[in-house]
Amino acid sequence: MNVLTNLVSVVLISLFFCVKINAQNTQQDTKPNIILIMADDLGYGDIGPYNDEIDFTPNIDRLAEEGMRFTDFHSNGPMCSPTRAALMTGMYQHRLGERFEGALNSKTLDEGLPLQAITIAEILKDAGYITGIFGKWHLGFEKPFIPTNYGFDEFRGHLSGDGDYHTHINRWGLKDWWDNDDLEMVEGYNTNLITEYSLEFINRHKEESFFLYVPYLAIHFPWQGPEDPPHRKAGETYGIDKWGIIERQDNVRPHVVSMIRSLDQGVGQIFDKINELNLENNTLIIFTSDNGGYTNYYQHGNRFENISDNGPLKGQKTDVYEGGHRVPFIAYWPGKIKSGTENDETVVTMDLFPTFSDLSGAKLPNNYKIDGISILPTLLESKKLTERTFYWKIGRKWAVREGPWKLVNESNGSRSLFNLNHDIGEETDLSKDNPLIVKELTYQYQVWKREVESDTNIWE
Repeated sequence: MNVLTNLVSVVLISLFFCVKINAQNTQQDTKPNIILIMADDLGYGDIGPYNDEIDFTPNIDRLAEEGMRFTDFHSNGPMCSPTRAALMTGMYQHRLGERFEGALNSKTLDEGLPLQAITIAEILKDAGYITGIFGKWHLGFEKPFIPTNYGFDEFRGHLSGDGDYHTHINRWGLKDWWDNDDLEMVEGYNTNLITEYSLEFINRHKEESFFLYVPYLAIHFPWQGPEDPPHRKAGETYGIDKWGIIERQDNVRPHVVSMIRSLDQGVGQIFDKINELNLENNTLIIFTSDNGGYTNYYQHGNRFENISDNGPLKGQKTDVYEGGHRVPFIAYWPGKIKSGTENDETVVTMDLFPTFSDLSGAKLPNNYKIDGISILPTLLESKKLTERTFYWKIGRKWAVREGPWKLVNESNGSRSLFNLNHDIGEETDLSKDNPLIVKELTYQYQVWKREVESDTNIWE
């Protein structure tokens, strides 16, 4: 009897280790999952990892404490659509045409990201990934310019740049909540719905490699927390009073804080789901924002104050000063990315395309132009990246950055030069003392502008 018992024990133990080894091999053979969480209009100082005075973002704080926090990450544009176009294509959005320098307008329904463009979702899908987007698209407002035509297997959310967080009516009074290709209005708070869909996606595809893009609307206007009342109704236009119901225009911050709390809870739920399913060792999570925040907002005689917090940075959303495009960026991947680290490499949104492609082992089509670079070496090994020159342009405003030097051109043509190593707040203009640097950076900008504009005709 003892011999039989021992034999059974040996068999069971052997089976256990076989199953465990097979599970480990399966996880090793599976391509890493990628989760990209993008907040909207979130300022550099709006969350705890970038502002010691913030105590209401415990989940984002935890992501930073267990991951890598970048201090010099920049959105490709100081507005929504430009950054999203650069994210999807891996190139400067200016190559797609001047209309991608600013936010796409719902009044012009028949425009969107060129259908010929190759997106990161398409690249990852071809590499065997299940792809999903839940939240804000803002790269087209009607068919065919919807996510499912750009490589995404699943989409739920809104196509336009904003919407009432409760009724899901955009500023032109149009219903705007979609389930893949179909308009399907639902009940629920925008941020909570996006989180719910993301969790369902992870549960459904936990056995597969997936790319999950979570573009939250928060904290974009209308400034409307979960407890704030609905504002918009179908059939009415809100092009002017698009900010919602604000009791005190001189202090919008309480509404925004409520929105950030909801955003943070969503991040925490996604973080917990990955750990609950034991996917953390095979999942890269990135958290960032599409541009800087509004600190104040003025339109048609209404002036709103104390909105977002850009920390020590000058300027705000729509500006080419640091406050318009230097944003939070946190990367988490236990066992791969060293926890609790800080990274001061200069990185931009368009770098995520080649980074995800590199991570997945996907191959890019021949002769496909990529402006971004893979940042895997600095994520995984804290290596220095290739030195580059960076450009921002929105209308007549532009900026060029090389090393610590940044030249800013305002819409009136005035130019200022800053050394960001010593003056992150862009307070001291050094242009008069460094005319040769101003001349060189101006020349580089002009060359870049001609080069990217020469590409725009391929999309016509």
